[in-house]
Amino acid sequence: MISLSDAYHIVAATVPLYVAMILGYVSVRCFNLLNPDQCSGINKFVAKFSIPLLSFQVISKSNPYKLNLKLICADILQKAIAFIGIAIITRVRSNASLNWIITGISLATLPNTLILGIPLLKAMYGEEAEVLLSQIVVLQSLIWYNLLLFLFELSVARETHMMQSAAATEERQGAQGIDEGRETNLSIPRRRKIMLVLSTVGKKLLTNPNSHATVAGIAWAFISFGYNVKLPKVVEDSVSIISDGGLGMAMFSLGLFMASQATIVACGTKLALLAMVLRFIVGPAIMAGPSFVIGLKGVPFQIAVMQAALPQGIVPFVFAKEYNVHPEILSTGIIIGLLVALPIALVYYLMLRL
Repeated sequence: MISLSDAYHIVAATVPLYVAMILGYVSVRCFNLLNPDQCSGINKFVAKFSIPLLSFQVISKSNPYKLNLKLICADILQKAIAFIGIAIITRVRSNASLNWIITGISLATLPNTLILGIPLLKAMYGEEAEVLLSQIVVLQSLIWYNLLLFLFELSVARETHMMQSAAATEERQGAQGIDEGRETNLSIPRRRKIMLVLSTVGKKLLTNPNSHATVAGIAWAFISFGYNVKLPKVVEDSVSIISDGGLGMAMFSLGLFMASQATIVACGTKLALLAMVLRFIVGPAIMAGPSFVIGLKGVPFQIAVMQAALPQGIVPFVFAKEYNVHPEILSTGIIIGLLVALPIALVYYLMLRL
């Protein structure tokens, strides 16, 4: 059973985060202290400065020479199983599309590890949790978010190609054989689609501060742990002064987002329940299976399952909103997930400790 001391540490680590979120919510919904432009500015500051520097701070302190390969393999297998399973399910449905696969993968496999996961699980399991979760953060920032972005761009390319094909068909029906040159031009994007998608994703990554922070963090981690050197004090303090407030600012920003929604369940009850099942049941289940099979045991096994049961991650929602791919489902996942995060975490914690 969980002791009173453990319960206190968990509550003490998470309540301040929720206080920041509640302050953000009431500052807009109750007191009208911030207008939409000011909220947008705060959100942009969090996305461009707080989160990237927080990512750099976490990743740069993760020893790349002492990776838990079983945890990394379990994380990769979870994503692969989720992709195959969701792809099969969506394919047999009449309304199957790549957009639903993207949304399902986001809900099932991409939790809020950086902002909520590290403080919560560190309170539960100590420093080992921070070390292991830092490796998950590296995989998310370096691999999974970039692959997610590729899928979004691929979805856009497919829709564009379908629209062009439909236009070409209409032209053929209206003036068959008259404008073969134009029809040939319309078929060019299909042959070059993958290259165009890769080019677009590459440009987006080059302008994404979190991508820069991830690469810089990994590079410095190799240097720091390989040659036993530390950042100059002035650089370390400059990063810390912003990244230390990054958690609070991110939670405050989430409160602003919650206040901007007309209703908490923006996607309807049925889809909200589906989102919660994917987030809190399917995700942890398909993480537990591979973790057990490859021999992940003890605290690392518990941490692997616990991090998979965290609320919905913010980055997938940011992408979904940018590409207009079911953002209302992911926003519902974030809001409800944060509201039930602590009791869900305690339930899993007790189950895994039995």
